[in-house]
Amino acid sequence: MLERYFKLSAHGTSVRTEVMAGLTTFLTMAYIIFVNPDILSAAGMPKDSVFVATCLAAALGSGIMGFYANYPIALAPGMGLNAYFAFAVVQGMGFTWQAALGAVFISGTLFVIVSLFRIREAIVNAIPRSLKFAISAGIGLFLAIIGLKNAGIITGHPATLLTLGDLHKPGALLAVIGFILIVALEQRKVTGAIIIGILSVTVVSVLLGLTPFGGIIAPPPSIVPTFMQMDIAGALNAGLLTVILTFFMVELFDASGTLIGVCHRAGLLDAEGKLPRLKKALLADSGAILAGAVLGTSSTTAYIESAAGTSVGGRTGLTAVVVALLFLAALVFAPLAGTVPAYATAPALCYVAVLMIRGLSEIDWDDLTEAAPAVVTAISMPFTFSIAHGIAFGFITYAACKVLAGRTRDLSPMVAAIAVIFVLKFAFL
Repeated sequence: MLERYFKLSAHGTSVRTEVMAGLTTFLTMAYIIFVNPDILSAAGMPKDSVFVATCLAAALGSGIMGFYANYPIALAPGMGLNAYFAFAVVQGMGFTWQAALGAVFISGTLFVIVSLFRIREAIVNAIPRSLKFAISAGIGLFLAIIGLKNAGIITGHPATLLTLGDLHKPGALLAVIGFILIVALEQRKVTGAIIIGILSVTVVSVLLGLTPFGGIIAPPPSIVPTFMQMDIAGALNAGLLTVILTFFMVELFDASGTLIGVCHRAGLLDAEGKLPRLKKALLADSGAILAGAVLGTSSTTAYIESAAGTSVGGRTGLTAVVVALLFLAALVFAPLAGTVPAYATAPALCYVAVLMIRGLSEIDWDDLTEAAPAVVTAISMPFTFSIAHGIAFGFITYAACKVLAGRTRDLSPMVAAIAVIFVLKFAFL
């Protein structure tokens, strides 16, 4: 049944490989079930209910992506958008978290509309080939920043922005060892090298007393305090138009960039560099945003950590379905899922970064109007800590370089329009 539904053989994979890929992806993104409640609680939302909403939104979004679109892309409430929700919209602007949820719901509705009418698909397909490779590499650099930060190998600095962390801390040392272990096992073609690396660091951490073993089973809290609490009328009446547009723009290009980057690295793009079944993937992503708002969490989006699963062979929606089942299991096995520390998943993120940065090698470096925008795209993602900003800067640079270099024939109307929209966004929003 699984072979027939997910077309495993046609994608050169098996049930065992897909399960392994799903487990790998889940382990690299399981942090969200603990981080998201912490962040949204700063907006006054009940932490226990957000925990349940996070697990259910991730399970529902990943399940839809797997069953409907048949892609190995996992979804969950997005990092960055949750911080914008809590600290900018609620704390900074003074809106209620219910109105903020309403803004998320409206942005999700707009998402569904542009996906149904293939507007979003046209936008994604209009991304130039060089920028698609740059997006893949940029996501790799973005993953590296996250991994190094989670490991404590890099940290903030008031003068230099970034600096070397404390390498004497056990977490940083274990992360380094875990990365080397993963690379060595992958070179030896050991199946499940990334999982072995994550679990090895976790076990050592528990044995050394660095990570408490929180037990196995705990009953899930109630979701009632956040379920169906979005205030749509309040979002429309409170002047949240700019917030809605911000959610929409970030969701659009974060999710689209992640889909392209992960699927490119997995070899799932067609000969023209386009994503088959793109409309289904975009509708799955859009529906997950609506579901997350109804359940009581900030915007749900495709996760770049899905690249960890595709790197071990995940090629079909079965990978995403496994992730969905594991998020449901996390409702009951929350203490067990919480045992994996951030520095145990950091080596996996850094290893995947190594694989994804290879996209830069496929850029035409002899054509500066292609190479320069690609580099801007790739380096902007980690330096601004935003996939969306990297894509925005890439589009603007690409259009400007083509026009000023007299290469307007290479510039499609869609790319030019998107570049203008991004300029207006930075100028007025």
